[in-house]
Amino acid sequence: MRGLPCRACYLARGALLPHLFTLTLAGGLFSAALSVRRKIEKTPELREKLINTVRWLITEKGVSKFLFGDKSDFDDFCQEIVKELKNEFPHIKRVYVRTTYPELGEPYLGYILRDFEDTYVPEGVENAGVARYVERNQAMINVSDYCVFYYNEDYKPPRRKYSRRSVGDYQPKSGTALAYEYANYRIQSNKKPIIINVYIYKQNSEM
Repeated sequence: MRGLPCRACYLARGALLPHLFTLTLAGGLFSAALSVRRKIEKTPELREKLINTVRWLITEKGVSKFLFGDKSDFDDFCQEIVKELKNEFPHIKRVYVRTTYPELGEPYLGYILRDFEDTYVPEGVENAGVARYVERNQAMINVSDYCVFYYNEDYKPPRRKYSRRSVGDYQPKSGTALAYEYANYRIQSNKKPIIINVYIYKQNSEM
């Protein structure tokens, strides 16, 4: 499973492991990507739910590749859990989906491959400007059979002004919301992925 990274203007308090966690089918192997929000509470309940979800994807759905983004607590949490489960399932592969530098030098590539088995930048993402994280998340969803989200539908980022001098403001969407809506759009178009939302509702929670 994976997560997608967030840019403040697109992914405030949310993101697609990439911070979307989705599963993809590539070369006959199922893979997963995560989508998540920027800040989460790492509770024992969430940890257990994530471990059970990832284990189910591996043992019951044949997932062997997990796609990760960056820039969020949920990404880090998912990477931690998949790394732990790799000791039990050594065949699974972890892939870091980047937004910049399509060509990496050996030192940095070696650094990345200490925690991942592969890394790449989706085509066109590096030229997408401020939208590169949104497009990277969508690219991860496009190649995934499952998307694991940490998404609270009731959460809304702070309102923003249209410009510094503007008297009006608007309600932006979080990066997680954008990714979640895109995944649902894919489903409605009879395409992948299957969505798994691991958000645990808590009454009066700020999350």
